Amino acid sequence: MSVSLSDFLHSLWSSKLLAFTALLTLGVVVVNGWTDAPNAIVTCISTRSMKPRAAIIMAAVFNFLGVLVMTAFNSTVAQTIYKMVDFGEEAYIALIAQCAALFAIVLWATAAWWFGIPTSESHALIAGISGAALAVQGGVSGINPAEWRKVLYGLGLSTTMGFSLGWLVVKVVNGIFRGSDQREMLEVFKKAQIAGAAGMAFMHGAQDGQKFIALFMLGIFLAQEQMNVTRFHVPLWLMILCSIVMGLGTSIGGMRIIKSVGMDMVKLDKAQGFSADLAAIVCLLMASMAGIPVSTTHTKTTAIMGVGAAKGFSSVNWRIVRDMVLAWVLTFPGCGLIGYFMAKIFLGLF
Repeated sequence: MSVSLSDFLHSLWSSKLLAFTALLTLGVVVVNGWTDAPNAIVTCISTRSMKPRAAIIMAAVFNFLGVLVMTAFNSTVAQTIYKMVDFGEEAYIALIAQCAALFAIVLWATAAWWFGIPTSESHALIAGISGAALAVQGGVSGINPAEWRKVLYGLGLSTTMGFSLGWLVVKVVNGIFRGSDQREMLEVFKKAQIAGAAGMAFMHGAQDGQKFIALFMLGIFLAQEQMNVTRFHVPLWLMILCSIVMGLGTSIGGMRIIKSVGMDMVKLDKAQGFSADLAAIVCLLMASMAGIPVSTTHTKTTAIMGVGAAKGFSSVNWRIVRDMVLAWVLTFPGCGLIGYFMAKIFLGLF
């Protein structure tokens, strides 16, 4: 099933709750652009391979292409998020619960962005909707354990493989190009960095773009009181809209995260930046092909950590790593609790 732009606009005009849901969903996409999407271009900016404005535009384009190509080829990630929870049989209450979850994600992500900590909007999304489902259903019956297992698999995959591949790839790259002319290699890796950043933006769209599109589609179906949609086709207009809004978010607030991850956590040269990009791309591609929702933030930052550790553990600012890991650990319970209580409040208000 799909939704045309004209049908969406008609539903938007006739349903204030859908308008509120759409606004909150786009708000989540914006904060994803603040806190999550910058990780795709963090290395190419920090190594001065690209200027920020050009990198942001490139990221917006390749985010869209990632959504378009991967959704056409394999939309399993979107379907996983769509089936993650059950808000019950009443469409109106389900839509209110979704609004509460979206509000929780915006609160959590904005607070993390303020402190310059790259949180995983994927995990905030999953925690927020799970907390809201618990509030609506009054127990764990609203949680789909089979889909949650995929998230836990993805958490382990994104962190362990990201770090390991980062460490391995930079070792291989250094070994291959040892003894090469440094000035020539500087130009080679500058171009490679640009390609790597484009690849990361593509994979970010393939992963995170699908997740937020699934949430958008869920809101539309609930507003139309269609509770039993199990499969859907993602319309082109929605891919374009989410890509533009995500790029807007990165242009507004992405530099705070870029500085924290790409400049303060580890000092990278162009070869190391390319190695981190390549490691993260491989990890994200494997997860996307398997239909496992993983965090692009976890994958890219742990890949950067692995590259830094390959130079020597003292090359990594472990204080920043500690703050990031603490934010990651707190995301599930923190955003889940906010989603739970916001659902209670919203249900009381509406």
